[in-house]
Amino acid sequence: MFQLLAPAKLNLFLHITGRRPDGYHQLQTLFQLLDYGDELSFESRTDGVIELSIEPATLNLRGTELLDVQTNLVMLAAQKLQQQSSCPLGANIQLLKRLPVGGGLGGGSSNAATTLIGLNKLWNLKFSKDYLADIGLALGADVPVFNHGHTAWAEGIGEQLTRVDMPPQWYLVVIPDCSVSTAEIFADPQLTRNTSPITIRAFREHGAGNDCQNVVENRYPEVKAARLWLNQYAAAQMTGTGACVYASFSNRAQAEIAFGGKPEQWQGFIARGINESPAIVS
Repeated sequence: MFQLLAPAKLNLFLHITGRRPDGYHQLQTLFQLLDYGDELSFESRTDGVIELSIEPATLNLRGTELLDVQTNLVMLAAQKLQQQSSCPLGANIQLLKRLPVGGGLGGGSSNAATTLIGLNKLWNLKFSKDYLADIGLALGADVPVFNHGHTAWAEGIGEQLTRVDMPPQWYLVVIPDCSVSTAEIFADPQLTRNTSPITIRAFREHGAGNDCQNVVENRYPEVKAARLWLNQYAAAQMTGTGACVYASFSNRAQAEIAFGGKPEQWQGFIARGINESPAIVS
């Protein structure tokens, strides 16, 4: 048996630049990987059966009661890889959930990608990152960034990736007491869908915002309250389609000062930004 970290991500900005005829949204974003996330354990079995168990890291972790083993992305990824490879082996997989459901931290996508990486190793399949990313894309647009395992600039529907190295930063992530549906936000008629594209250089020089933030905050006042509280310490922004908000700090001590003042009704964590996924380098 071995374990892999399924790292969380932050969207350091999120622009919706258009909508395709098939309904998918065109976007630009920068996926920042973190040294914090869910954890997956893998153990081989010879009967071809795949079994998944899910355990929340804390009793009050938002959304874990909604997780179903049979439809979880970990199970779907494992079954898809087994079918693609015609591998006769099975696996026992344990998922330790630290990331909230509907938090905008990429937990489900990271879990799917890390499952593909872990089983590729466990079953000695020797598939390439690109091949695993192609399998992952069928499971979700955010999965490939975790298969490639590098902080990245993303375009298209999120699958067109350019490796980016970001300077070291510490992030305080606040988890409001709500779970946000990505489909609900992307279907909202008030969502801006025509933001002009920017360049990596323009983002590095001037930064950028999150087009989904106003829509989410109108629907979920808890998200706005958390962002306004965190904004007292550093410029705060929502990640993905929410619900989590974050702010960056140059060192952990600064992040811990802010974390110490966090209202009790919200959860949160401090994490370091990383450029390489631990799941890839393990």
